[in-house]
Amino acid sequence: MFEALSDRLGTVFDRLKGRGTLSEADITAAMREVRVALLEADVALDVVKSFVDRVRERAIGQEVMRSVTPGQQVIKIVNDNLIEVLGTEPAWIELNAVPPVPIMMVGLQGGGKTTSTAKIAARLTKRDKKKVLMASLDVARPAAREQLKVLGEQIDVTTLPMAKGETALSIAKRAMTAARLQGFDVVMLDTAGRVTVDQALMEEIRQIRDEVKPVETLLIADALTGQDAVTTAKNFQENLGISGIVLTRLDGDSRGGAALSMRSVTGVPIKCVGTGEKLEDLEDFNPERVAGRILGMGDVVGLVEKAAENIEVEDAERLAAKMQKGLFDLDDMLSQLQQVSKMGGLGGLMSMLPGVSKLQKQMAGAGVDDKSIRRQAAIIQSMTKQERKTPKILNASRKKRVASGSGTSAQEINRLLKQHMEMGRMMKKMGKMGGLKGLSSMFGGASSSDGDPAAGADQNILDSSGKLKIPQGLLDGNKGAFPGFPRFPNKR
Repeated sequence: MFEALSDRLGTVFDRLKGRGTLSEADITAAMREVRVALLEADVALDVVKSFVDRVRERAIGQEVMRSVTPGQQVIKIVNDNLIEVLGTEPAWIELNAVPPVPIMMVGLQGGGKTTSTAKIAARLTKRDKKKVLMASLDVARPAAREQLKVLGEQIDVTTLPMAKGETALSIAKRAMTAARLQGFDVVMLDTAGRVTVDQALMEEIRQIRDEVKPVETLLIADALTGQDAVTTAKNFQENLGISGIVLTRLDGDSRGGAALSMRSVTGVPIKCVGTGEKLEDLEDFNPERVAGRILGMGDVVGLVEKAAENIEVEDAERLAAKMQKGLFDLDDMLSQLQQVSKMGGLGGLMSMLPGVSKLQKQMAGAGVDDKSIRRQAAIIQSMTKQERKTPKILNASRKKRVASGSGTSAQEINRLLKQHMEMGRMMKKMGKMGGLKGLSSMFGGASSSDGDPAAGADQNILDSSGKLKIPQGLLDGNKGAFPGFPRFPNKR
């Protein structure tokens, strides 16, 4: 998400941070590059012009504080303006109304409307503890109604039974009546779409809107369509009136310009974004955090929240206890690999850490990516229970069998076993050194003086600007600061 834009802006700001003073000409030249970066990211021209003008005006007229370098001050101004463009406050779906709360999903055909309906319903059910009813109003495409039913079964959310000979309006009425009688909190109305915006579609949706009076009218827009998505959003806002936007397929859009444009063009907030094909791949849209990720500042809070959603505390504590005793087997390693995948993959996690974009590129160049993680998981899953518990019994014939079952090679299995052995030694060493205190010392520091090891670790793994300090041994391959981690060639 925003990969190309983040890289371009990072290059611009690296040059600014390397200078002791900045002239008006320096800022003008930097803003010219920022303008090009935003246009290449498919941000709307009017939004780009307004954004660059505001940043330039504030940067030239900004009195730089002694404690902040000029380059950092410019980055702060850009960050503040990005937040303003994206929306100053995070916004989730409005549920403060008398139940059942009607939520109407609108958008063009193929934009991910039905899948997004199910994703939001799953989030409302699991996180907000709401009883949700989903209803498909697409009478022209029976397959769309069947799709919603199947998705409802997957997430254990009730869908309105289908009936023949109904109109979209009559289905909406029946859904609201059923929700009132059966005590549902929320009704998700998945309306029909078209290939393009037309008056017949708008008239149908207007009739539904006037009948059910939805608390939220959410536009589902495909981020991959770029400027077309912005045009669609503007048409729906002018013809129908929308209260929020849900962006889909943002994981496949490295440019991300639609997200930066829609808030300015429509004036309504982006409620959430789809970041994958799975039904759990939905993220709240937090402008401040998204701006931080675009500028390479990371999103540590989002990472913690994602971990809290996907990791069971008891399992984590049990695994930590085993690690400290040196009992880290291949089943435990598989569990860790699966947790990484559930939390968005290696790339997704790295993008949320501050200051690691360059390390991420080195990892990709060394072949350490989500594909390699899946191959490692396949190797472990091809082993017997005894082989996972006692890897030492893996002789040549067993490795040949595992390689055949996982579609890998004996060399890959050997690398995995070596990595597992080194990780086990590292965890055992950390246990003897005092857990987080040991981790802190591995980064070259000590724990805090007040006895809080976590606080000490935080102070030692972050530099003065709040970015993650990467141990040199992790990069140059000569001295391994992390024995269990892959080593990368020094590309400086």
